[in-house]
Amino acid sequence: MVGNERAADGTDPAGPAVRPGQVWSWDITDLRTPWRGVAFKAYSIIDIFSRKLVGCRVEEREVDDLAVEMFEDAFGRHGIPDAVHADSGPAMRSGALKDFLSELGVTQTHNRPRVSNDNPFSESEFRTMKYRPNYPGTFATIEQARAYVEWYVPWYNQNHKHSGIALFSPNEVHDGTWHHAWNRRDATQQAYYDKHPERFRRPPHTPAPADIVGINLPKPTDDAKAEPERLHAA
Repeated sequence: MVGNERAADGTDPAGPAVRPGQVWSWDITDLRTPWRGVAFKAYSIIDIFSRKLVGCRVEEREVDDLAVEMFEDAFGRHGIPDAVHADSGPAMRSGALKDFLSELGVTQTHNRPRVSNDNPFSESEFRTMKYRPNYPGTFATIEQARAYVEWYVPWYNQNHKHSGIALFSPNEVHDGTWHHAWNRRDATQQAYYDKHPERFRRPPHTPAPADIVGINLPKPTDDAKAEPERLHAA
């Protein structure tokens, strides 16, 4: 896809990713304050393959130019992806961001009309942030909101054992070091199975991150789910 085109059937608007750095998604969420109708805005960009947060900032409002600045910084630190996906909010469809991404040849895609689950990676990350035990719930100042997000992003990338990537951290999947951790896990499970096979109904399966990641991809068959284990064990 080029420009702002989407998949014809809308099932995978940004295209599947088979490695980090191909497809990013982004969104903005409200950070509540003690005052009714007032919220700070947390912008974030996530790599959908590794789930790594590659861009984040907290501002008092949604501003097109601030979103562009966030992407400029993320591109400088992580490279330029093939596609960027978002929902259909005003900031996500801004002319400033559209022009910026178009000049760099980055495909920009958006949710389908009246579909609420077309940006699942960003939405899931926001849920993780807001359901942390230490999440304050409300922020009295923007400095407090920024301080929390500045703590949260490194924790999420380095320490969060993400259920969507087989309980590895985003950093491990992004840089490929998860393979070493997977081999250790698998060796431990197989050794225990060899010692106590009577405790198992079948040989243990060591989950691995998916080889293909996308938005609304068809669910893999049981055989396809097992394939990553055989590939990564080599």
